[in-house]
Amino acid sequence: MAGERYTFDMSAPRRATNISLNSDLLEQAKALGINVSRACERGLAQQIAELRDRQWLEENREAIQSSNAYVEAHGLPLAKNRPY
Repeated sequence: MAGERYTFDMSAPRRATNISLNSDLLEQAKALGINVSRACERGLAQQIAELRDRQWLEENREAIQSSNAYVEAHGLPLAKNRPY
């Protein structure tokens, strides 16, 4: 992704949960003073965004292909207005 984007309510209350993490990663994170909960949230938010992007592309694949085929056959609809 070009930049980080958060598509969740960052002010929502936090809830305790149990997760299993690679012990080496956890030790390195602790040694570096990384907030593991926040890092997990960022990783989860990124993975959710990537999956939603893929789902959107799949759901809109037909329309995208149709639009691309139109442009390939006829050119850009407003190309005559471009200031070359």
